[in-house]
Amino acid sequence: MKLLKEKDMTAGDIAEAFNITKPSISHHLDILNQAELVTLEKKGQFVIYSLNTTVLDDIMQWIINLKD
Repeated sequence: MKLLKEKDMTAGDIAEAFNITKPSISHHLDILNQAELVTLEKKGQFVIYSLNTTVLDDIMQWIINLKD
């Protein structure tokens, strides 16, 4: 998620930053997508992942409200 904060990326781009296979990265990204923490857009044969800041904003607001 930290990488996607900087820019939208493919699973291959993200995999290059870790010692993990592209299929494993895709699996983790699928879980993040199901949790609506990332969104995806298909561009030809590539899938571009983006951070879903709307959900993160909602989570942060929920955490702030817990304190009150």
